[in-house]
Amino acid sequence: MSQSQDQRQTVMQHLSVLRKMLISSVIAIAAAFFLIFYFAIDTLMELLLQPITQRGIEVIYTAMSEALTTKMKVALIAAVVVTCPFVFFQVWSFIKPALYAHEKRTFRLLFVVTVFLFLLGVAFCYGAVYMLAVDFFLVSGENLAVPMLSIDKYVSFLFGFVVPFGLAFELPVALYMTTRMGMTNYKMLASKRKFVILGVVIIAAILTPPDVVSQVMLAIPILLLFEVGLLICRFVKPRTALPENEE
Repeated sequence: MSQSQDQRQTVMQHLSVLRKMLISSVIAIAAAFFLIFYFAIDTLMELLLQPITQRGIEVIYTAMSEALTTKMKVALIAAVVVTCPFVFFQVWSFIKPALYAHEKRTFRLLFVVTVFLFLLGVAFCYGAVYMLAVDFFLVSGENLAVPMLSIDKYVSFLFGFVVPFGLAFELPVALYMTTRMGMTNYKMLASKRKFVILGVVIIAAILTPPDVVSQVMLAIPILLLFEVGLLICRFVKPRTALPENEE
């Protein structure tokens, strides 16, 4: 068999494994979606709506299908979160053969750290920032109009608020990965600190609602996480190929 045929067969094998991985992940998410939608969606919706219902504000829907589509949106997001470990395991199985032994250990650690930081960011936002933002907007509307919140817009606002915090908390992992791949290094990142501060302020203004409290509460943790990532990058060396007998 010629070299080109060997390469073609290898590519087809990789595509077949990738296809199986994608199908397995989609099936897992779909199964979780139906289970959550039929057995847990009411409890989940009650939990999500608690920040405003406990303040005596009723939630409405303005379109015939709005309540149903919102429940489906929440169920889908919850399904993705619940099946994340399985999906990451599928990804791990796909890329594992291409990693060196020491990189496999690092990847497993990064997986744990990534999940922890994302959940920490979401929890920090919901517990320390989101409630302040809700109070801020409700107070700003007092004596002006009666709050009648659309369920779809409220849920979109909620996820649009907490998800950026979860993603922002992944900054140390992102800095480690880019440094490991040789795309960045400690000296370069440290020299760009003032531009990073400006960029973080701009991103915080874009990702959060238009109030100073929310923007500051997002910008400060990101800057602290940048400094943590910078400290980590100081001890990270770019990835280099190992000899075949050490792989």
